[in-house]
Amino acid sequence: MAEAHQAVAFQFTVTPEGVDFRLSREALKHVYLSGINSWKKRLIRIKNGILRGVYPGSPTSWLVVVMATVGSSFCNVDVSLGLVGCIQRCLPQGCGPYQTPQTRALLSMAIFSTGVWVTGIFFFRQTLKLLLSYHGWMFEMHGKTSNLTRIWAMCVRLLSSRHPMLYSFQTSLPKLPVPRVSATIQRYLESVRPLLDDEEYYRMEMLAKEFQNKTAPRLQKYLVLKSWWASNYVSDWWEEYIYLRGRSPLMVNSNYYVMDLVLIKNTDVQAARLGNIIHAMIMYRRKLDREEIKPVMALGIVPMCSYQMERMFNTTRVPGKETDVLQHLSDSRHVAVYHKGRFFKLWLYEGSCLLKPQDLEMQFQRILDDPSPPQPGEEKLAALTAGGRVEWAQARQAFFSSGKNKAALEAIERAAFFVALDEESYRYDPEDEASLSLYGKALLHGNCYNRWFDKSFTLISFKNGQLGLNAEHAWADAPIIGHLWEFVLGTDSFHLGYTETGHCLGKPNPALPPPTRLQWDIPKQCQAVIESSYQVAKALADDVELYCFQFLPFGKGLIKKCRTSPDAFVQIALQLAHFRDRGKFCLTYEASMTRMFREGRTETVRSCTSESTAFVQAMVEKSHAKADLRDLFQKAAKKHQNMYRLAMTGAGIDRHLFCLYLVSKYLGVSSPFLAEVLSEPWRLSTSQIPQSQIRMFDPEQHPNHLGAGGGFGPVADDGYGVSYMIAGENTIFFHISSKFSSSETNAQRFGNHIRQALLDLADLFQVPKTDS
Repeated sequence: MAEAHQAVAFQFTVTPEGVDFRLSREALKHVYLSGINSWKKRLIRIKNGILRGVYPGSPTSWLVVVMATVGSSFCNVDVSLGLVGCIQRCLPQGCGPYQTPQTRALLSMAIFSTGVWVTGIFFFRQTLKLLLSYHGWMFEMHGKTSNLTRIWAMCVRLLSSRHPMLYSFQTSLPKLPVPRVSATIQRYLESVRPLLDDEEYYRMEMLAKEFQNKTAPRLQKYLVLKSWWASNYVSDWWEEYIYLRGRSPLMVNSNYYVMDLVLIKNTDVQAARLGNIIHAMIMYRRKLDREEIKPVMALGIVPMCSYQMERMFNTTRVPGKETDVLQHLSDSRHVAVYHKGRFFKLWLYEGSCLLKPQDLEMQFQRILDDPSPPQPGEEKLAALTAGGRVEWAQARQAFFSSGKNKAALEAIERAAFFVALDEESYRYDPEDEASLSLYGKALLHGNCYNRWFDKSFTLISFKNGQLGLNAEHAWADAPIIGHLWEFVLGTDSFHLGYTETGHCLGKPNPALPPPTRLQWDIPKQCQAVIESSYQVAKALADDVELYCFQFLPFGKGLIKKCRTSPDAFVQIALQLAHFRDRGKFCLTYEASMTRMFREGRTETVRSCTSESTAFVQAMVEKSHAKADLRDLFQKAAKKHQNMYRLAMTGAGIDRHLFCLYLVSKYLGVSSPFLAEVLSEPWRLSTSQIPQSQIRMFDPEQHPNHLGAGGGFGPVADDGYGVSYMIAGENTIFFHISSKFSSSETNAQRFGNHIRQALLDLADLFQVPKTDS
């Protein structure tokens, strides 16, 4: 086979005269270029490490300090107050580079200047960290900025004015603070008050007070100690215990999906779309490796933590019997591809050069045209990643720890990411509402064996050129993958482009070796395990009801006229819709981010509050005047916004209680209060999808360049999962999931209630609207 020949750098034969080596110059050339590229990356990382390590200083600023010290010396001014002389006397005497007085003086001034420069950097970093610990600006009303906040903003801009690299602010970000136990308990009791009757609330209050007075002080000391020692007192435990120790299938339960642009079509040619998209992804990875991506900044001045981006590429989740492990490589030069039950390895580089879009299109077209059948057991192999984690770990150890199976599995796990080429076509048709839901279902679970759910993300390509992502959750949260996706879609639409016939621009290189088929030897016992995992995954997928829709009457533009935040507006509408749907309130989860702190991830906003339930009940009673309803709504919205801000600034409820619970388990301490809190089901789990993290284009000039966001499965068997994206001034996308097996839930019914709740809120404020 041609690809097998290209894979070796030399061949040898044994002759009567000895061993005859025959070197392949072409293969050696690729080995040489690969080594050069590797060394280039190492040098870039070293350079970036230095520049990042001295930020907000720079080598130029060091030179300025040295020149200032030397210049002052020539003017007979001792700015060191005698320290240069002390350093000079401490230098070794005798021969060598220090023998002349002039050399010794210059070296002493350079040492002094370096000390001043390093001290200055340390001072500026600590000052910036102190400034970034101020969050008063978040609690000020829009348009009413205090003088203190204005001065704070000027100082932050001054200290971070030099162009930062992606990770420049990491060491300047403050640590996530550990809240006081009393404050957390108080906020917890407030959050459950509308969900409990008087007797239940009294019992919970007694449990909470007993915990606060007896058990909590000891647990809190350990937690404070960890916060001093670790970069973040939550994130490592959150990753391990919430994600990696979970033994249920990743598909539906943990992984989430992201949709393509839905209102425009760049090309119908599947291979061409992949050529542009994957080229853009590797361009993004190159920028990531070189730290050329700008940090995400709140208000344009407050940096967000970027550490989650480190594992975006070259990462896979390796199953274990008790806990999984995230395996991350510093580099990968290929992607793994699945098509019609076959796995391929597709190289992204020729030597040290990234393949151009037209070359990638040609390579994917070769896969699409390949007529070879799957090997025994190969077609449904990826179902192992969709089933139970213990079964996958056992199968991996038994059948994939040696030989060609190990080599093929390593090719997948060591890939930059996974690519799934589907034979079906999905696309949102505004005239066919069901089309968006079918598209979402295909992205969420596919047919249960055409996604590699362990990879950091799977790029899914449909036959009509439409794309999407299925992302593993342990390594990062949705805004991180959203950052990549915005860059990729913007680059595809506005920088790379297509020919009139829908192909990539330029002529491909036909001399490139074709992608390599991965070889498997899957025994009957393993095929039985694969089939068992497939049946588990299929039952789970068939049980998921997904209802996605585009809400067209209005978006954030008109919501702002209600003088409230769009997120609070939608969350209160969800409470109203849920009460109409189920006739009761429930514990509600909304994800907020804590990335203003070092290695911060998420915190929970408990959206069902006493204020929101009072408003909902008043709306349902239909006996209150509009003015009274508006007043109740504003109180609920104000409460929600305050809770969201508290969560973002480290004063949330659930992460603190989660960590206290873990400490109690480590110490062997029993806490009825923590056990009950951690067992409460989230029957309404919600998340807002961010957009416009990167300004790749002007949305006003290109209003149809809209993604529809993405979604996830329901957290509780008898609950709903709701994600939404407020996609501009005039539209909102919703993704609602539930389970058919629950007689209490119906995703489409709940979606209709959400529609009506939004319209009712708009009518409450007499916001002009069109027909839905």
